[in-house]
Amino acid sequence: MHINKLVVVGVGHVGSYVLADAMKIGLFGEIGVIDILKNVAYGEALDQAQATALTYMNNIKVTSGGYEQCKDADIIIVAAGPSVIPNENDPTAEPDRALLTKTNCEVIREVMTGITKYTKDAIIILITNPLDTMVYIAENEFAYPKGRVFGTGTMLDSARLRKVIADIYDIDPKSVTGYMMGEHGKTAFPVLSNLNISGINFKDLPKYFKTKNHILNPEIMQKEIVSEAYKVFNGKGWTNAGVAQAAITMAKAVMLDERSIYPTSTTLKGQYGHNGDVALSMPCIIGREGVITQLPVTLDEWETKKLEESIAYIKQTMEDAKTGLEYLK
Repeated sequence: MHINKLVVVGVGHVGSYVLADAMKIGLFGEIGVIDILKNVAYGEALDQAQATALTYMNNIKVTSGGYEQCKDADIIIVAAGPSVIPNENDPTAEPDRALLTKTNCEVIREVMTGITKYTKDAIIILITNPLDTMVYIAENEFAYPKGRVFGTGTMLDSARLRKVIADIYDIDPKSVTGYMMGEHGKTAFPVLSNLNISGINFKDLPKYFKTKNHILNPEIMQKEIVSEAYKVFNGKGWTNAGVAQAAITMAKAVMLDERSIYPTSTTLKGQYGHNGDVALSMPCIIGREGVITQLPVTLDEWETKKLEESIAYIKQTMEDAKTGLEYLK
């Protein structure tokens, strides 16, 4: 009998939240925990295992150990590697995730080496920053099957976009359809040409909603969404709840073969004039086999410009990671 299994690699601020969320969704009968600090992995696994005795917790087998746990995993969520830290002297600073590149590219290569020793069947969902470069490495350097490695991408950025729009118009954010594309980071941009509230186009919203806070300028909206992340970051020192939920939402789409459409970080395969040279977020259909279809939506002139700026920025980060260079030559 098959038991659905998740493995979480890296249980710091983000990974521990992924683990906690995974314990509650009722999809996994077994969860394995891996961390470079074995005592932390052991403690997190034991803590959650003990909680299964409580009334409203699922009776899940929770273990800790090495990459051998990946052998029979359905899904592996990777949150390994350090995160950026706040600037004590500037509570409004917005440190770039790209600062992590040289350290985390080696972390991801080590993690993927460990995983691929035991499986190339599991779906791998990456969270580690700078995300798009980490996705490129994992997806292209380890001969992993197409579509089975991807990143949470702009899932969280898009949730922040929908929340900002919902607050402006005083509605439930789940009534907003919209997403960010490009880098998961400062060059992510809102695709306002495709944003709507229950079918009402973004440009027509002032006709139906009475508010003094209409933000119709995409540049202002982009800056607002990017700054939302740093409000959380500078407030508590890290971000974890939103991105963990994004990863679990994607895991659910895989396990239930939902064919849900989410902005997902994957390597471009001919879309927008790029073929195999960069990974970034675009809408994708997610199901049991991972990324089933990439959806290259039509962009307006401003969005096209922002996409190319985002691609150029990601490629700078890729150079620091020493990846993609052979292809580009």
